[in-house]
Amino acid sequence: MILTVTANPSLDRTLELATPLRRGEVQRAGVVRAEPGGKGVNVSRVAAAAGLATRALLPARAGDPLLAALDDLGLPYDAVPVDDEVRSNITIAEADGTTTKINAPGVALTPAHLESLAALIGARAGTAQWVTLCGSLPPGVPDDWYRTMADDLALAGCRVAVDTSGEPLRAAADGRVDLIKPNEDELAELTGTDPEKLREALARNDFGPIVEAAARLVDRIGGHVLATLGAAGAVLVTASGTWSATPPPIVPRSTVGAGDSSLAGFLIAQTGGASLPECLRHAVAYGAAAAALAGTQAPTPDHLDLSGVTVTELSGAARMS
Repeated sequence: MILTVTANPSLDRTLELATPLRRGEVQRAGVVRAEPGGKGVNVSRVAAAAGLATRALLPARAGDPLLAALDDLGLPYDAVPVDDEVRSNITIAEADGTTTKINAPGVALTPAHLESLAALIGARAGTAQWVTLCGSLPPGVPDDWYRTMADDLALAGCRVAVDTSGEPLRAAADGRVDLIKPNEDELAELTGTDPEKLREALARNDFGPIVEAAARLVDRIGGHVLATLGAAGAVLVTASGTWSATPPPIVPRSTVGAGDSSLAGFLIAQTGGASLPECLRHAVAYGAAAAALAGTQAPTPDHLDLSGVTVTELSGAARMS
């Protein structure tokens, strides 16, 4: 089972425009979507669509529209009751694939809420092959909360993946994590690398600086680094091997949630016993499939173009034990 933790869930509302966004003017959306979101929820949605057992853990009060949306999907979840309605995030998707996202801060969590959520994680983690700690932290939550959870889970023998940003990501990267999923800007920030150097290298199809930065992060966390690089694909760096992967051609509709789908694709393949290169192949195929869908729709195996993903071994070879 893949257990996901989303401390700051959302109801993701997507407005699709047939014409470019014009600031200060009135425009009509062609399609409006409302889908349950937050990084961990997105991972669970993709895992469930692939037929894997999954459960989402999140804070939300009874009757919240987000929980109603999860009920409509039939997605298993446990919710810690909070006082206010879960935030709504807005995505404006233009016809050329440009997406503009506006995220609300989220419901503030008290120490009592955090204690309940931590207890819930501990109670559910024993049956999970992976526990993912995903997304931003809402008001009231210490920056090192994911780090604390990861340390506790590691002591309990759980395998942990982290996908967050900013201070929570930096705190998590100072601990022991089995898998961390930064993008190129987050990787640069974590390793003190010039982000422009990474972008310039990617423009030349040169993964060398990405690999160098990710290798330093591998030494730091003791686990794997899955660096997702948008249209350039992804790089997987481990203590025993390194691979890059480029995506199949797609017509992008929305990049929101593509990174979450990449993480889900990796975990789906890994829980099925795939080799590390194949885990990377699935990560990139799922990310590309998500970017080709509108809003934050969860890609299914039918959406994948696995043969269109090119995986290149850069060093070593291994299987995740």
